[in-house]
Amino acid sequence: MRVYLDDERTTPDGWVRVYWPDEAIALLRQGGVTELSLDHDLGDDARGTGYDVIAWIEEAVALERFRPPRIVVHSANPSARLRMEAGIAAIARWAARLDASASDASP
Repeated sequence: MRVYLDDERTTPDGWVRVYWPDEAIALLRQGGVTELSLDHDLGDDARGTGYDVIAWIEEAVALERFRPPRIVVHSANPSARLRMEAGIAAIARWAARLDASASDASP
């Protein structure tokens, strides 16, 4: 499943649209998400931003050995995009550690 988090843009064909971070996180928890495209500004910061999804994934990878999907950012907010991309890089580092520890445990 490909998940598209955005409040305004048209959903690309083949993607499941969500409007809020908690909706994206619920789908991630269910499993089967292969790709995630995130906007940052969703119209109500009290309900969260795309960065909240990044933070959840990073914590889940580090603490629960969650396997992250491919993540891209389509936000037009330049500073938020940089912050989100830094989070994605951290997720990649955590995932690489998981892969390394899994290969170390293999016979």
